[in-house]
Amino acid sequence: MNNNIKILNEKLELAKLGGGQARIDKQHQKKKLTARERVLYLLDEGSFEEIGALVTHRTKDFGMADQQFYGDGVVTGYGTVNGKLIYIFAQDFTVFGGSLSETHAEKICKIMDMAVNVGAPIIGLNDSGGARIQEGVRSLGGYADIFYRNVQASGVIPQISAIMGPCAGGAVYSPAMTDFTMMVEDTSYMFVTGPNVVKTVTNEEVTSEELGGASVHSSKSGVAHITSTNDVECLEDIKKLLSYLPQSNKEKADDIPFELNDEVRDNLNTIVPDNPNKPYDMHQVIKGIIDEDSFYEIHKDYAENIIVGFARLAGKSIGIVANQPMFLAGVLDVNSSKKAARFVRFCDCFNIPLLVLEDVPGFLPGTDQEWNGIIVNGAKLLYAFSEATVPRITVITRKAYGGAYDVMNSKHIGADMNFAWPNAEIAVMGAKGAAEIIFKREISKADDKEAKWKEKEAEYAKLFANPYSAAERGFVDDVILPENTRRKLIKAFSMLENKDVVRPNRKHGNIPL
Repeated sequence: MNNNIKILNEKLELAKLGGGQARIDKQHQKKKLTARERVLYLLDEGSFEEIGALVTHRTKDFGMADQQFYGDGVVTGYGTVNGKLIYIFAQDFTVFGGSLSETHAEKICKIMDMAVNVGAPIIGLNDSGGARIQEGVRSLGGYADIFYRNVQASGVIPQISAIMGPCAGGAVYSPAMTDFTMMVEDTSYMFVTGPNVVKTVTNEEVTSEELGGASVHSSKSGVAHITSTNDVECLEDIKKLLSYLPQSNKEKADDIPFELNDEVRDNLNTIVPDNPNKPYDMHQVIKGIIDEDSFYEIHKDYAENIIVGFARLAGKSIGIVANQPMFLAGVLDVNSSKKAARFVRFCDCFNIPLLVLEDVPGFLPGTDQEWNGIIVNGAKLLYAFSEATVPRITVITRKAYGGAYDVMNSKHIGADMNFAWPNAEIAVMGAKGAAEIIFKREISKADDKEAKWKEKEAEYAKLFANPYSAAERGFVDDVILPENTRRKLIKAFSMLENKDVVRPNRKHGNIPL
C-alpha cells in the first residue's frame, strides 16, 4: 500500500510540473504565470479541486508515444471565487505549447458539461499554440466539440475567456462565443491567420501585436471586452466581473447589504449644459446615480460614443447602457449599436435589470455607415431591447431624436418606466433642422431669412424641444428633477423586481445578424 501511495504522489508531482522546470522558468521570463499558478491565484485559497490530473494523450505517430505529460497541457477542475462555485480550465503552454489534442479537448468538455449541469460559471484561461498538428483531424474535432458546448451553454451559465498568451486559428472561435473575452497587454494575441499567412496572401508586413494584440482588439475590432496590464490584473478583473453576475440563468446576482438614506444627489442638476450642442461626460451622470465606486465598464475603448457596464444601485446589480455626448455627440453608429446590443442581450440572459441613460441626436449619417450596414446593425439594438424581459428603465437626460429615440429603450418597445429631465428634447429632429424643412417656403420669402429662420426654430422648439408632449401622451412616465433620479430609480427597480413576462411560444427569434 505504501508503495502505491508513493507511485500516486510521484505522478501527481509530475502533473504539477507540467512540461518541466525549464519551461516553467521560460514562462516566468515572459512575465507570465503558469496555468496552475493562474488557477490557484484566481480561486479562493484551498478551494481548487483538480479533475483529470493524470490524463495523457493517445497519439503514437511522429514519436509522440515517447512524449507523455500528465494533464496533457490543460489544468481543469472547480473551486470557488469569493465563496461562489466556478468551473475552470487553464491551458498549459509548458506542455506542447498548450496545443489542443483530443484528450485535452475531452478534459475541457467534461468541465463544461459539469458547469451546465450544475449551473455555475465556466472560466477559460487560454494560452495555446493551437491545434496539435500531430493528431490531425482528431484535434480539429476536439475544437468543434468545445464550440458546440459553448453554444449549448450560451444564456445558461456565464462564460468568460481570458486570453493570456497566443490564441490563433480555430482556437479563437471558442472565446468569441463566450460572454466576455479578456486580453493581457503585450503577452496575448488573437487572430484567425497569423502574420506569415497574411504576408503570403496580401503581401502585408505586420507583427502579431499589430494584427491581433490586446490594444487592437479592445479599440478597433471589439473582440476584447476588457484588457489588463498583466496576468495578475487580468485574474483580478475576472473576480470583479463575477461579482456582478449570477451563477446561472435560473438565479439573480447577489445583493450587497445597503442602507437607504434620502438618496438625493444635487450634483446631477449641473452636469448637463444649458447649450444643447455642448458636450458633457455621461460618466458623471452615471457616477451621480449609482452606488459609490461601483461602475465596472465593459468595452471601454471600443465605440466610445456609447457606454456599457455593470454597477450597483442600492446594493443590487444592474446593467447600464448610456449614450456618450463626449464622442460623436453620442450618436448611434454601426459599432455602438453592436456593442450595446450584445450587452443588452447578456443582461437579459442573466436576469440583470437594465438602466438606459439617453442623450442621442440620431444615427450617424454617411456613405461609410450605410455601406457598412447601419440599418441592420441599428436593428440589432432595437431587437435586443424589444426582446429583453428584465426590468428596463430609461432616463432621457437631454436629446432623444428620431429613430434613435425609438431604439434607445423607448416605451414603445417595452420599457417599463421612462423618465425625462426637464431640459429633455424629444422630437423627430433638432429644432433648427426641423424649422428649415417645415417652414422652408416662409423662410425663403422673408426679407430677413436668418431672422425668420430663428423665429420658426423657436416656434418649433416651444412645441417639441421639451419632454412635455411625450409626457402628455404617456410616452414618458414622469418628468423629474435630476437630483431625484437616483431615488426614483431605486424605487422603480424595487417595484419591478418580480416582473414576469411570458413570450410567444417559438423555437427562437431571427435577430438581424
